[in-house]
Amino acid sequence: METTKTQINPTAAFQIKEIKTSQKPQVGHHENARKAHRKLVNRRKRTTRDITAAYHHRRQQQQKKDKVQEDQDDQSKEELLETKILALQRIVPGGETLGVDELFEETADYILALQCQIKAMKVLTNFIEGLEKEKSKFGA
Repeated sequence: METTKTQINPTAAFQIKEIKTSQKPQVGHHENARKAHRKLVNRRKRTTRDITAAYHHRRQQQQKKDKVQEDQDDQSKEELLETKILALQRIVPGGETLGVDELFEETADYILALQCQIKAMKVLTNFIEGLEKEKSKFGA
């Protein structure tokens, strides 16, 4: 059997030569090619299967890590919330004995009472300043 091969001259890349060579067909060549092809196909199947399995394994590991992180975040949020509720119970008078719902209602009432006290103090301050100004006008 005669085949044509293309060879490039290394000294001159633009020169291409065609060389004819004669190859004798090998005995059992067809059988060996089929075996080699089957091996290659099986190797590709295994490789694809392995890659898919590795992908799913990595994905499961990442999902586990994400779940653990979410659980830790939830715990830290719950701990932070608990800390803030305890602080609010200490600030609001009588808050230690109240539940969370009652504590929030009492906190709202306490804030309103504090705002009223601030307004009253501003009115008294302005009244006293006014008295002092009148006192200074009369020379005292």
